Amino acid sequence: MPRDLPALLDQRLWFPNLRTIGESGMRDGLVAIGGDLSVPRLLLAYRSGIFPWSADPITWWSPDPRAVLELDGFHISRSLERTLRKNKFRMTINAAFESVIAACSKPAPGRESTWISLEMIHAYVRLHQAGIAHSIECWMDGELAGGVYGVAVGGAFCGESMFHRASDASKVALEFVVRHLKERGFVLFDIQMITPVTRQLGATLISRNVYLSRLREAVELPSRFP
Repeated sequence: MPRDLPALLDQRLWFPNLRTIGESGMRDGLVAIGGDLSVPRLLLAYRSGIFPWSADPITWWSPDPRAVLELDGFHISRSLERTLRKNKFRMTINAAFESVIAACSKPAPGRESTWISLEMIHAYVRLHQAGIAHSIECWMDGELAGGVYGVAVGGAFCGESMFHRASDASKVALEFVVRHLKERGFVLFDIQMITPVTRQLGATLISRNVYLSRLREAVELPSRFP
């Protein structure tokens, strides 16, 4: 029998089995409430196809359908291609993780508030220190112009958020991430939900069950992000 969700978590390290989720009442993807934001729990969440989306209370999500950027289906528009040819951005990896996540937490046009609270920032900084969360920085004239951060587990990379302070900076960062993931043997780029920017770049939706099957295979790969 499908279990009723969301589950209420305690200090035990567990999450509900997403394969047993019924369809009724689960369209929004909320699967659990409570627990903590420790490194072991966050790692288990990502390996299980779940991510946190608020800290007070802590809520855990697995949307159906799930948005992904197919590594061989990334769309580069003519305008983005021109930007890439100009080579005006310098790209780095894990050079300024705390600056990237702090920038992602700030309001921006079309994003008046974000889920990235101070507690979330501290949790992902701990993940970064554990070698699990990573950032991609986009620099222009020595200043941080854009970036992306996410979580790498095996051959799966779960993009969490991005920002830009210069035109096309976040798109350039995503293009860099896609190339980097392909070079490092990753097979899954999870972006959770489609945004207008990622839709332009070729984001697509897959069912939760398909996502979980692909994730199960991806996390067993020996890929390494940095």
